Amino acid sequence: MKKYDLLRSGDNIIRILDIQDDRILMIDCVKHTMPVWRKFESVDSVLSESELLRVYSQCSGKELSVCTDNELLKATGFTSVDIDTMDAEQRKVMHERYTMIAPILPFLSDDKIRSKLICSIAEEHKVSKQTVRNYLCLYLSYLDVTILAPKKRKDERELTQDEKYMRWALNKFFYTTKKQSLMTAYTMMLKEKYCDASGVLAEEYPSFYQFRYFYRKTRKMQNFYISRDGLKNYQRNNRPLIGEGVQEFAPAVGVGMLDATVCDIYLINEEGNLVGRPILTACIDAYSSLCCGYSLSWEGGVYSLRGLMLNIITDKVAWCKRYGISIEKEDWDCDRLPGTFVTDMGSEYKSENFEQIAELGVTVVNLPSYRPELKGLVEKFFDLIQEMYKKHLKGKGVIEPDYQERGVHDYRKDACLTMMDFEKIILHCMIYYNSQRIIENFPYTEAMINAAVKPYASCIWEWGKSLIGANLIGVDSRGLMLTLLPRTIGKFGRTGLKVNKLRYHCEGYTEQYLSGGNVTVAYNPEDVTSVWVIENGAYVEFMLIESRFKGKDLTEVQEIQTGQRIISKNEKRNNLQAQIDLAQHIEIIAGNVNSHTDVHMKNIRHTRRKEQSRCHQDYMKEGAKHD
Repeated sequence: MKKYDLLRSGDNIIRILDIQDDRILMIDCVKHTMPVWRKFESVDSVLSESELLRVYSQCSGKELSVCTDNELLKATGFTSVDIDTMDAEQRKVMHERYTMIAPILPFLSDDKIRSKLICSIAEEHKVSKQTVRNYLCLYLSYLDVTILAPKKRKDERELTQDEKYMRWALNKFFYTTKKQSLMTAYTMMLKEKYCDASGVLAEEYPSFYQFRYFYRKTRKMQNFYISRDGLKNYQRNNRPLIGEGVQEFAPAVGVGMLDATVCDIYLINEEGNLVGRPILTACIDAYSSLCCGYSLSWEGGVYSLRGLMLNIITDKVAWCKRYGISIEKEDWDCDRLPGTFVTDMGSEYKSENFEQIAELGVTVVNLPSYRPELKGLVEKFFDLIQEMYKKHLKGKGVIEPDYQERGVHDYRKDACLTMMDFEKIILHCMIYYNSQRIIENFPYTEAMINAAVKPYASCIWEWGKSLIGANLIGVDSRGLMLTLLPRTIGKFGRTGLKVNKLRYHCEGYTEQYLSGGNVTVAYNPEDVTSVWVIENGAYVEFMLIESRFKGKDLTEVQEIQTGQRIISKNEKRNNLQAQIDLAQHIEIIAGNVNSHTDVHMKNIRHTRRKEQSRCHQDYMKEGAKHD
């Protein structure tokens, strides 16, 4: 008998979650109640399947048999759902719910820690503790993440008119920096909503006790402190100060911390001209300290984030081979996205482009102000990496702490490395950081010691991936890049789909061209050849109609369009003058013509043939004259 086996007794089905000496941690897979420990009077350290069934049957008084997952699904009425058949919204919610309960899974055996985590997670995600328990029990019963996919939700009860007035009064008079009392807010509500034009109170109105009850039922202390004292005051004086920092924030593999820094070195290009200092962007797994991926470029912001996301899911063996570096798979085995990204309040992380990654099921956490300790691992990573190469590259463009002081050496003159040379150095430093740097203060568990897990980030990462709480999301590179592309609104018309003042076409959209309407479109600002219409989470490619713009970036196209408009604008006066001259010429010719009062209408065909004969010319003779 092993962990996670299913046992059945009549209509009851249980799953074994853990076995410790004379106790078994089990969950009722039919009722979905929280896991409980059951103790046996005498159980050997190692039991066969039949012996364990016999001992448990004697203790519980029930006859048990082994059950299969299919029998569990049939007994509970649930159906197994293929993740590939889910739409984007279902996958997103499914991964968000798993991300919510993932920190609890490594601590199932400890009731106190488990309860504490449930409380903190419920407060963090602004849901009830029972909701967290429901998700946890549902997952433990089936051990299948697809069981967390959302079902059709029922409509929530609408507030009564009195409750709407109460909510309005609380928001307008109580949750403000004026810090009015609850009685004042109640009085103002009666004055504004329950009095006639002369100020006389209506016959029926809610009592203060009803108002106070509604306030207490809907009150959130965080909202209370922030609305009345301000966000900064809350961060300084009221926010909870609990937990163990990073270890509480990331109890398992799958929490990536993002940040960027300007490297302390000047680089040159292939021609030997000074370029400047490169930008290093990195993602560090908070549990194992492994560097999941990086981006080294001259540009920051959203551009570097796209390169970082693509590097995270890239096969690192093949990536290092491009730079002539040979590594083993286990030295850097990361090709999936962490389920949670932790960032600071940088504009690139709060942009709509990056937040679109949530459509893949990734949860983006923007750290609040005054919380630098929650992102300390990635900050330490930059320090370690720069310490590794700076001591070996002195005199080759590396800057010292005094580089901004007057009279010091100009370190730009020492630059001699290109971006390719520096990236090879960075890669060697990261390989050492991941697979050879000893992590002395990692909180080892008994299971890790028994498994002899080496104190390297890559080894801890491999161990953490095998745990039940690991939260990694597989995604292909094309889907990732399409998700991170900037978006705009396109408009259908008879001339095609118009996006950024360019026209696009795709087969099968005739009805949309004729009907018109707006649609959300993802576009690549570096190549306008294609855009992608987003329909129900799918990306449909539209091709550029105007071939003269193919292969150009959006800036070039806009410059061409602007230049054309300027030329046309400059000629507008000449065009108006030409129209005026044309009107004058026509009026002069028409004015010199004698008007005929009696036009003969007979024998029109004869007259036409006569005029044709008179005006007929032999163009061959005319051409010979010109020769």
